[in-house]
Amino acid sequence: MLKIGSTVPDLELQDTDGRAVKLADFHGSEHVLLYFMRSTTCPVCNGHVKDLVSRKDELAARKVRVLVAVPGDRAAAAAWKAKRELPYLVVTGRSGTPHEVVGLTRKVFGAMQQSGSVLIDSHGTVRHAHSATMPVASYDKKGIAEAIRSLDTGHTT
Repeated sequence: MLKIGSTVPDLELQDTDGRAVKLADFHGSEHVLLYFMRSTTCPVCNGHVKDLVSRKDELAARKVRVLVAVPGDRAAAAAWKAKRELPYLVVTGRSGTPHEVVGLTRKVFGAMQQSGSVLIDSHGTVRHAHSATMPVASYDKKGIAEAIRSLDTGHTT
């Protein structure tokens, strides 16, 4: 998993239309919150995404761009996004899963995909990183909120 205070490597993901999404493209203009779902069928993860959608205006006001990373293929990700009418970019990996790119692995005999979140400031520095094997523990709402508040002060949480 990426470490708080580290500089994000040049990650390149893919949106549901097949376009490249490079985290470096947001540098200098927006912060990026990557939320990594265990799967699109996980009811707990879907609840976390609903919370992010309910906070859409608050996050936009803080110049935080939300990307929802899913481990499935692009077609499945596109169908899931359309069904939920998500206002956020949904991304997959260009090769492998986006989870693997940041070090979120499969645990418990390789059957359980880790999920979590990473907040990257507009300079490309990791300000928050949280992961868990069990989905109920993967969404650190309080930690994310504290990290977003810290964007104004320059301190990491």
